[in-house]
Amino acid sequence: MLEQLGRQAKEASVVLAQASMNDKNELLREAADQLVTNQNYILSENVKDVKAAMERGMSEALVDRLTLTVDRIEGMAEGLRQVADLEDPIGAVTEMKPNKSGLLIGKKVVPLGVVGIIYESRPNVTADAFALCFKTGNACLLRGGSDAIHSNLAIAKVLQESLDKKKMPVFSIQLLEDTSRETATKMMQMTEYIDVLIPRGGAGLIRSVVKNSTVPVIETGTGNCHTYIDQYADPKMAVDIVVNAKTQRLGTCNTCESLVIHKDVVQTHLPAIVEALLQKGVQVRGDERVMAVSDRVMKAAEEDWGTEYLDAVISIKVVDSFDEAVEHINRYNTKHSEAIITDSYSHAQEFLEKIDAAAVYVNASTRFTDGFEFGFGAEIGISTQKIHARGPMGLDALTTTKFIIYGNGQIRH
Repeated sequence: MLEQLGRQAKEASVVLAQASMNDKNELLREAADQLVTNQNYILSENVKDVKAAMERGMSEALVDRLTLTVDRIEGMAEGLRQVADLEDPIGAVTEMKPNKSGLLIGKKVVPLGVVGIIYESRPNVTADAFALCFKTGNACLLRGGSDAIHSNLAIAKVLQESLDKKKMPVFSIQLLEDTSRETATKMMQMTEYIDVLIPRGGAGLIRSVVKNSTVPVIETGTGNCHTYIDQYADPKMAVDIVVNAKTQRLGTCNTCESLVIHKDVVQTHLPAIVEALLQKGVQVRGDERVMAVSDRVMKAAEEDWGTEYLDAVISIKVVDSFDEAVEHINRYNTKHSEAIITDSYSHAQEFLEKIDAAAVYVNASTRFTDGFEFGFGAEIGISTQKIHARGPMGLDALTTTKFIIYGNGQIRH
């Protein structure tokens, strides 16, 4: 079955690489409309996944990540429309220059080919992945998690029906129905058919793909994201941003999991922050200086500083200096998203310079690290590595280049 899916994806990718910009954009708009038109079908299938997840005792935050609503389906559709409106990178020619032999040498942007994506829980990834891959002329071979199998199959079916209606290759998107680990491992070895593999999920999934894949991998990272309350932070801004970054949506990789605060503002800023978090139902774990602020704060263990909770839990660390804050964050972060709250221009610039992460914020919530928010329409994932792509991966991350050379009879001597 995997061989057949691989061949079909490869054949589709050849056709897609030649597809016109107008044809691709028309299809994406049609697919967006069909997602909304078929929302009742998609929601009914999603209910099966949500019910099963709740019966297994899945955490509330992860159930939320799995759940689709009318608004979320509209958001998926809007993502497809935004991708349709973006400039098509495929075919652009750059750096055309003559060499000493009179050859004109340039680079042309081309698709990667077949993009394999292994992901967990979030069914919106199915639509996002398709949109970005299709726009860039790539076929996608998807393996979602068992938690969302009914939702993913429903979305993929609607997208394939849209492709068929527009006479585009139906196998531009394919979803593996077998969600076993064995099938996932075999997919990681499909070097003949898959050009790049992108894991999107928890730390365990990402480690497994990086360890076992012989297909080149773009590593997307987990999000142990920090917010640092500097000694020059505005107290109201600090409360607003921390509460948003932690509680706006618990089960996402750009949620703030750890708060770092300068010792000089513990008494003036921290009580209001802790109280606001507790009122939102967040369990607060802190060091001894944090525990002195409230008897409802639990003692943090060493492992708390490096934990991505994806739940209503946050760790808080008090530091004695700006430099200690930077050192702590760089030691425990996952290179995803980090933020500083400060009125100091010099501290803001130094934080931007010294923090090693894909996205670094000044006076804003880490929840903005998202392809939709960054103007990409959607994202294929958030890369925390430094080669090829970093941060939210939009259209450019799904392309490569080839050299194109014009001559007029030159031979090499």
